[in-house]
Amino acid sequence: MSEDDLVGPASPGPDHAQPVPHRPLTVHTLPPAPRAAVVLLHGGRADGLAPPPPLNLPALRMSPFRTAISRSLGRSGLVLASVRYRCRGWNGPRADAAHDARGALDALTGPAPGLPVVLVGHSMGGRAALLAGGHPSVLGIVALAPWCPPDEPVTHLHGKTIAVLHDEHDRITRADHSWLFAERARHAGAQIHTIAMPHGGHTMLRDARHWHRLTADLVGAILDGTAHTAPGNGGSRHRSGRSWS
Repeated sequence: MSEDDLVGPASPGPDHAQPVPHRPLTVHTLPPAPRAAVVLLHGGRADGLAPPPPLNLPALRMSPFRTAISRSLGRSGLVLASVRYRCRGWNGPRADAAHDARGALDALTGPAPGLPVVLVGHSMGGRAALLAGGHPSVLGIVALAPWCPPDEPVTHLHGKTIAVLHDEHDRITRADHSWLFAERARHAGAQIHTIAMPHGGHTMLRDARHWHRLTADLVGAILDGTAHTAPGNGGSRHRSGRSWS
């Protein structure tokens, strides 16, 4: 597998009249013989049709998560990639971020059918990951302070492993909505693991290393199919959820 296989042919040059196609997948690490993939999805806004700016702070916030995952699991043939959004916003029923997430998964797994994938999404990216998580390549999802409106669908997550991390003091997205979503997904047949983080708020900056390490541990546990019995250092509190198989 090559990077060209994943992201497609080069964009047309400036002399061509056709529009430049959107590439929903950015590949950061591509080992010679991939065994699994982790795809990161950053946050955004409720509304916004403009593309993300070149200096995109929500995307930068995901960089240390990628580093932590790479350090923990990078020797195991892991592809590391990110979803590239067309728009900054979710944009109501358009659900642009979820559409881009599905496109990224298709681009990633088209050349490599059966490649297992874990999605790691923050805020709007968490919502996109949870909505796109029914994709057949997805083993599981780590949702960080996700945006979980009460009417989000859950039946497509049957058989998936989902870890939800949220600081209950978050003032941007609501932890109680995350816990309700997780409970609904559990009843729909998902394997759920919820953790109330003691610090971090929405940006996950306070006690950031704890967020990074725990996320890397959870990704590894999902890929290995093993139970993650300890939340790690820092006083995280496990919530409801059935054990992982």
